[in-house]
Amino acid sequence: MHFIIIFFPERSAPDLMGLKSGESGACILAVSSSSLLALVSTNPSTSSDPEVQERSMDQPSGRSFMQVLCEKYSPENFPYRRGPGMGVHVPATPQGSPMKDRLNLPSVLVLNSCGITCAGDENEIAAFCAHVSELDLSDNKLEDWHEVSKIVSNVPHLEFLNLSSNPLSLSVLERRCAGSFAGVRKLVLNNSKASWETVHTILQELPDLEELFLCLNDYETVSCSPVCCQSLKLLHITDNNLQDWTEIRKLGIMFPSLDTLILANNNLTTIEETEDSLARLFPNLRSINLHKSGLHCWEDIDKLNSFPKLEEVKLLGIPLLQSYTTEERRKLLIARLPSIVKLNGSIVADGEREDSERFFIRYYMEFPEEEVPFRYHELVTKYGKLEPLAVVDLRPQSSAKVEVHFQDKVEEMSIRLDQTVAELKKHLKTVVQLSTSNMLLFYLDQEAPFGPEEMKYSSRALHSYGIRDGDKIYVEPRMK
Repeated sequence: MHFIIIFFPERSAPDLMGLKSGESGACILAVSSSSLLALVSTNPSTSSDPEVQERSMDQPSGRSFMQVLCEKYSPENFPYRRGPGMGVHVPATPQGSPMKDRLNLPSVLVLNSCGITCAGDENEIAAFCAHVSELDLSDNKLEDWHEVSKIVSNVPHLEFLNLSSNPLSLSVLERRCAGSFAGVRKLVLNNSKASWETVHTILQELPDLEELFLCLNDYETVSCSPVCCQSLKLLHITDNNLQDWTEIRKLGIMFPSLDTLILANNNLTTIEETEDSLARLFPNLRSINLHKSGLHCWEDIDKLNSFPKLEEVKLLGIPLLQSYTTEERRKLLIARLPSIVKLNGSIVADGEREDSERFFIRYYMEFPEEEVPFRYHELVTKYGKLEPLAVVDLRPQSSAKVEVHFQDKVEEMSIRLDQTVAELKKHLKTVVQLSTSNMLLFYLDQEAPFGPEEMKYSSRALHSYGIRDGDKIYVEPRMK
């Protein structure tokens, strides 16, 4: 038998006089939206059916995935009308997503921080979530991998799964449970404290996994998987406690196809590996993020050139660069890393690369031979030995020596150019024996063709006249 459920708002009931249940072989049930919610999320333990009660004893306490889903996407909280009619047809067996057309259930479900502890009815999950491709379950209370498996196994098209900040370290992930994750391509386990054994189990059962997030899991070491994961392209493992390169090299062994490695906020102190070995460990690495690592040696930066496909590097906040200016940091890094096309998120243009490489030559040209890096000799071969840049002081002149002429007297004076005309008059009072109100000033530029210029604006700064050494200032009494 089929059931036809017809929703109606709390304050208005539909007219069912024209509907007859016997005509279609279906049972027609008219309920309000809140009643439907109660119907879907009713605790099975209230049922009088012994079999249902027995099943409910195995169900973890707390809010279920299905309960939260129905609450969030109920008709009262989410638009559900699309075209004529107000019903949802629930067939006897799940076929697709019956709520999709009427409730507009999206393919991306965000159910974070909802207190979810268990899956709920698996048939309902299968019916409602057949088209879902992305699922965010972060910051919930899921601690049993079996419950996660019940959810995921009933979402057949799931590609992205976020389980961050769920206490999943409290249970063991069995391979048969991990098999339900097989279609997932992006998996987020940040702050889940997932053990490496759990990660290995996942890697063995997810043949198409492309992106893995393992941040904030307090890892101090890396445990190698018994099998390589050839599919993984991106590994995000920031904010852990990985300090020794021997742990990082295990990642290269486990993930030989890795394209992007994000190691920010790990106190990695050095890259202890030969150039040939680095090329074999990360043959496909295109991007590496070492923000706020502990690197303190230029030799470690040079070793990044050993990755044959590396073209993007992020290196902010490392001890090595603290003593350099912002300009020096960028130019010295660009010059040392000839293959990169993006540094700290910014494109390296051809012109910037040439400027940086020339800067590098001039920077090291006065260093003792034993301190000059090998890259310096490579760049000298490319550009030749460059002349030091001329030092040009573009700061404005702060003072000038001028001749002050008054009547038949001439006195050479040094005047500050940051003072105003009014301040200069005060300074000249004792020289010319005139009050400031009875004083006229004229400035004569020694190269000016038009004669003296009256300095009649009291608040004007002297440097704005372009006064230089050897210029003349004439003082005359104001005519009464």
